[in-house]
Amino acid sequence: MKQKLRIAGIVLAVIVVAVLALPFGLNANSFRPKLEAELSSALGRKVTLGNLSLSIWTGSVSASDLAIADDPAFSQNPFVQAKSLKVGVELLPLIFSKSLHVTQLTLDGPQITLLRSAAGTWNFSSLGAANGAPAASTSAPASSSPPATADLSVKKLDVKDGRITVAHADTQQTHVYDNVNIAVRNFSFGAQFPFTMSANLPNGGTLKLDGNAGPINSTDTSLTPFQAQVGVKRLDLAASGLGELSPGIAGLADFDGTVSSDGQALQTSGTLQAQNLKLVQSGGPAGRPVQLKYSIVHQLHSQSGTIEESDIAMGRAVAKLTGNYQIQGETALLDMKLSAQSMPVDDLEAMLPALGVVLPSGSRLSGGTLSADLTIKGPASGPVIAGPIRLANSKLANFDLGSKLSSISKLSGAKTGSDTSIENLSTDARVAPDGIRTEKVNLTIAALGVLTGSGTISPGGALNYQMTANLNGAVASAVTKLVGLGDKGESIPFFIRGTTANPSFVPDVKGMLTGQIGSQLGNALKSKLTSKSTPKSLQPAAPEKTSVFHKVTGWFHRKKKDQSTEKK
Repeated sequence: MKQKLRIAGIVLAVIVVAVLALPFGLNANSFRPKLEAELSSALGRKVTLGNLSLSIWTGSVSASDLAIADDPAFSQNPFVQAKSLKVGVELLPLIFSKSLHVTQLTLDGPQITLLRSAAGTWNFSSLGAANGAPAASTSAPASSSPPATADLSVKKLDVKDGRITVAHADTQQTHVYDNVNIAVRNFSFGAQFPFTMSANLPNGGTLKLDGNAGPINSTDTSLTPFQAQVGVKRLDLAASGLGELSPGIAGLADFDGTVSSDGQALQTSGTLQAQNLKLVQSGGPAGRPVQLKYSIVHQLHSQSGTIEESDIAMGRAVAKLTGNYQIQGETALLDMKLSAQSMPVDDLEAMLPALGVVLPSGSRLSGGTLSADLTIKGPASGPVIAGPIRLANSKLANFDLGSKLSSISKLSGAKTGSDTSIENLSTDARVAPDGIRTEKVNLTIAALGVLTGSGTISPGGALNYQMTANLNGAVASAVTKLVGLGDKGESIPFFIRGTTANPSFVPDVKGMLTGQIGSQLGNALKSKLTSKSTPKSLQPAAPEKTSVFHKVTGWFHRKKKDQSTEKK
């Protein structure tokens, strides 16, 4: 027993002496060509290392610098540059046979540049290719089989405090992600491996992913299968890349969901909560948070996708968005539908600024419901939105339509009060970059009657509407009695001019003279002329100058005179 202990002690002493002597007799740089060759072979890119140093006690080799070449089809600059590379190795094979078995790779402060071509190919797509040639076209079939090149197997692969710059090769747009930390365990090109990632987003915010990836696609690394849980805090929508596809979008968003890819299609679903959301360039931030629950399937080869489910909610107001999109370079073509049924106006009102809707100054919508069935087609930067819209049982608070219709009120005596109650407002709307057009406008106001017509709103908010007030009840009686129609209904044409913030209502005098009132006035005048040939004894008493008839005809003459003066 003592003899065995003595032999074991001698062996241990020899090992200790050998270990202590290694730093003096082993040149770490002698391993550099081998390490560069193995890394280059595994990545399919030329890898260069700086000065190497060996730490026996930690079992690692450190390189002062690291550079990995880019795909030559994209750039001659390095794809990755790092301050240092630390390579963990198995100690005993290194001591006794000078064999290099890598167990750990740690990149410190790497600068990584990700470039995407107009065709949708990424510069990292060819990583792992045997000859480092550019990746196959995105139209090539996917393959998730292990690469035919030498397989790099590492128990621990870490990226610490890195920076990733994402750019399109044919534009000047870039997005920078700082403080990037990635941890991969049991990495291998030919097997699935777990990973975690965290980063700071452009203009603030954070990103966290936790999932699994692999095996690495041997044809196109970007098509490698993966699945992950995603958490995003305070994402700047304008700086995220969405702002390039739709320049008007802005706001801060939190997201919690999942993303996965089988190498053919990418699926993502989750919940996004947006603060200060803005959807059009002319709009302002929404007055309350907007929640989006969605499910999207994106085809990687065709760069197209389907929104299978999407609920946009602001309080109790919920709209459903479905349809398809096709990404073409720096734009996305949309073909979608938005359906919203009986959304409470009180919850929806805070969303109007985000859509660029401007109400008359000082007014607001209150109560009732809004329904819409809209199609959304064209480029995301300026789609055409069209379809029927209906507002029911609402009111435009702090807006006295009766006083605005003062020029018409002299005929009708309409009084709506300080708030304009809206029983119904329906129209077929078309919203496009060149402005808004609404057809078949039908507005029912209890205190007045029914207003119908059509018109346009320019991108700057200028109004150009031709309307008709179809009066009823006591309001109609006050007008129709003036022209001898008794209590029958009457229609009064008018224009809406000015802006959405300050609309003005102008009588259509020509329309009045050629319309029903004009016809009745004409009949009255004809009757008056006819009566001249009738004996005085049979003629009715002549109307006084202060009669209603003279008031009406005098008003028309004054209006025409005023319009002539304005033209001059």
